[in-house]
Amino acid sequence: MAINYGYNLDVNIGIAEAKDQLPSLIRAVEQGEKVIITRHGKPVAELTVPPHEKKEIQWGWAKGQYEVPADFDDPIDDFDEDNY
Repeated sequence: MAINYGYNLDVNIGIAEAKDQLPSLIRAVEQGEKVIITRHGKPVAELTVPPHEKKEIQWGWAKGQYEVPADFDDPIDDFDEDNY
């Protein structure tokens, strides 16, 4: 397999051979290989790592850690347009 030589190339393998070498094919996928299983030379399946799990957004995780000043939305009186 390509991973043994460090080339990181696609691996095309027949169904019967894939059945016999499944553990080594899974190790190759874990190391970044793209394994394509073929039947009579035509691709029929691809082994890939599963997608990353999406974490749910936890709203309010910082509640109580910050204090907003009472005047945070007051107009800014000292803005000087000439120096902007």
